[in-house]
Amino acid sequence: MPDSDALDAYSRAVSSVAAEVTPHVASIGLSRGGGSGVVFSDDGYLITNAHVVGREREGTATFSDGTETPFRVIGADPLSDLAVVRVRGNAPAAARLGDADKLVVGQLVVAVGSPLGLAGSVTAGVVSALGRSLPVRTRSAGRVIENVIQTDAALNPGNSGGALADSSGRVVGVNTAVAGIGLGMAVPINSTTRRIIDTLLVEGKVRRAYLGVVGTPAPLPDEVAEHTGQQAGLRVVEVVPGGPAASAGLHAGDLVLTVGRARVSDAQDIQRQLFGEVIGTRLPVTVLRNGAMVDVIARPTELPG
Repeated sequence: MPDSDALDAYSRAVSSVAAEVTPHVASIGLSRGGGSGVVFSDDGYLITNAHVVGREREGTATFSDGTETPFRVIGADPLSDLAVVRVRGNAPAAARLGDADKLVVGQLVVAVGSPLGLAGSVTAGVVSALGRSLPVRTRSAGRVIENVIQTDAALNPGNSGGALADSSGRVVGVNTAVAGIGLGMAVPINSTTRRIIDTLLVEGKVRRAYLGVVGTPAPLPDEVAEHTGQQAGLRVVEVVPGGPAASAGLHAGDLVLTVGRARVSDAQDIQRQLFGEVIGTRLPVTVLRNGAMVDVIARPTELPG
């Protein structure tokens, strides 16, 4: 294919995504700054970043057609850097949401937002990497957002909370950080973040359970992998003294296979099990210790902050 034809095909793809997604993206104005937001329901709810809204409770959303409408903050979750706001006036129909778990490295993505206050700005790039961890600061501690999308689509201050869309115009991420030139990060839209959004809609915050372990992914011995059909687990490198894991008898060096009977191969797998409903309950944890599989029972506490 001639270079001009390739460029035309690329341009057509980006233009098509921009035309579909831009009407669903708003510029978020607050008393101390702003960012972007994406309409995700037909009754006026937008998703943005928790760090965009901060502690403010209201602001103004401006859409690409010039419509301005006030909004109120429904809830925010600093640990995922997601927040939900609702406009008080008319809003466009919802954008189509995709599934970031289906992305592949090298795939075309398009970012739509309001960098430096320039509403309706569009940049394009590729998925540079998947499964990144992004450090965040909360009032109680430093944490990480797991499974972040890395892209080289140009992002600038103000893009935060805007859409990262695939070539079909489905929103697969919420742009959250500029890590450097050609290095942007987005919180994925997947089953975990959909659950967080649903919880914010109902409760205004996300309660999380706390085990008190630090681990790193590790392969299982061949005989255990053959027996369980599981290839990897989470090697415990630290147990927080006095925490639920310590009280349950977990030790540094244990290889965690399951939490709540769900298989574990990385920290994100554990986080999926540690939502509010398991606080104070008996949570079975299966570990490999000295070549034997051992079950321990932990009682998670509520994660502070």
